[in-house]
Amino acid sequence: MATPHNPPAAVRRALRKLGADIHDARRRRRLTMAVVAERAFTSRSTLQRIEAGDASVGIGIYASVLQALGLLDGLADIADIGNDSVGQALASAELPKRVGSKRLPRSSHND
Repeated sequence: MATPHNPPAAVRRALRKLGADIHDARRRRRLTMAVVAERAFTSRSTLQRIEAGDASVGIGIYASVLQALGLLDGLADIADIGNDSVGQALASAELPKRVGSKRLPRSSHND
């Protein structure tokens, strides 16, 4: 049996915000929970858990709900290098200070 996961407070806050944003997006589209759940191939109770920001719901189900709402594109860009300033800074720090061409060894025979 899997060990229960208790994510850090920052993760729980982010998921609650995501859930609330999904709830608001669904309501702005005037879609019922039943319709979105059906389009996402999940149950209404799972959609309720998503809208509450439940960390135990798999990311694949979150992604299916986002797709059902037409919001999946944003998920694909979350960890994109263009949005990763820390990763870009670390990669830049690893670049060599100088770049030069490798010298070929001199020929050892006399002409």
